[in-house]
Amino acid sequence: MTFVVTEQCIKCKYTDCVEVCPVDCFREGPNMLAIDPDECIDCALCEPECPVNAIMAEDDVPAEQQEFIALNAELAKQWPAITSAKAAPADADEWKNVEGKRQYLEK
Repeated sequence: MTFVVTEQCIKCKYTDCVEVCPVDCFREGPNMLAIDPDECIDCALCEPECPVNAIMAEDDVPAEQQEFIALNAELAKQWPAITSAKAAPADADEWKNVEGKRQYLEK
């Protein structure tokens, strides 16, 4: 099992999770993060750090977001590693409670 970044991260991209990751498994895209499943050690430290609850165990990903399991694996191969926190986008707080953000994902 691995942890997965889900739709809630899109356009929020808070990086609190990155600071606590002991193996640097996070990857940074234009407007969200992804977790490299080959690097994740299932420590669960990142999950409670996410202010928008976008990170969850693979087994807990709801049916409507199952595509994010494969999407994290795909994007992790394309995006660079992020190893320290950065400022969130200026409009992140405006997006944090928005549902249905999949169409806004930038690869």
